Amino acid sequence: MVDERVPFKEVVVKNFMDEYRHGRTPNPCVLCNPLFKFRILLEWADKLGCQYIATGHYSKLEERNGQMYIVRGEDEGKDQSYFLWRLGQAVLRRCLFPLGGYNKLQVREYLNSKGFVAKSREGESMEVCFIEGDYRDFLRKYDPQIDEEIGEGWFVSHDGVKLGRHKGFPYYTVGQRKGLEIALGKPMYVLKLNPEKNTVMLGEAEQLKTEYMLLEQAQIADEAELLSCSNLAVRIRYRSQAIPCRVLNLDDGRWLVRFLAEASAVTPGQSAVFYDGNRVLGGAYIASQRGINLIINDKKEGW
Repeated sequence: MVDERVPFKEVVVKNFMDEYRHGRTPNPCVLCNPLFKFRILLEWADKLGCQYIATGHYSKLEERNGQMYIVRGEDEGKDQSYFLWRLGQAVLRRCLFPLGGYNKLQVREYLNSKGFVAKSREGESMEVCFIEGDYRDFLRKYDPQIDEEIGEGWFVSHDGVKLGRHKGFPYYTVGQRKGLEIALGKPMYVLKLNPEKNTVMLGEAEQLKTEYMLLEQAQIADEAELLSCSNLAVRIRYRSQAIPCRVLNLDDGRWLVRFLAEASAVTPGQSAVFYDGNRVLGGAYIASQRGINLIINDKKEGW
């Protein structure tokens, strides 16, 4: 048993709260995997003289051209390759993912056949392991000053027209439709958050669609392979379909992605994970999209 509660709270939980305070929507599993889960497993493997670690992730591994790649698991509904993009080569070379070739039903049947009846009937794990219920309640509990320091603000239209009051921008995320508590006569969605002004921009579903997005903090197995990949696609949220795309590496270290099919609700803070078929080529965080139109106009000839 390893007690990591204090550092976990200081790193993963704090990042979770900080991201919402900055108008971003975090995915704590992506941060936790390299900094805690796999780090701790490898530390104990070293202490015990073990060469490999095995986890229950529904993913697979493939070695190609001297690089180790994460590959989607056979169970599309449980595939967890999206969450593993930040694991480096040194970690992947010591990993085993024994469940990657099975679906959830097969795993349950196997457990039951071996006498682990109760385990075979357990429910699904929570999306965020340290939160029960609504993340907004979690923010209020562990960041008690958030309502006082941020407070209510305005819902605004794309043209800046005030539409009504909201409870504070950290309680909303791009693409959200339910729980807005405002009636405007038609379905409305969160288009954008502005932490500086504490405004939440609302609009129709069509306004969420985009052809481009900006990424930051990319981690790629082989950058030349990704940039030249003719089959390149990107997933911009868990359980979403990968969208065909092209990528440009910008001078400031960010990446500009051009979607080749419909994309909607690009959400800063979430992960964008690149695939060649079922193989993960790398990933990055979705950055603030502020100023993207200037970059697009400047780089149009670069495609």
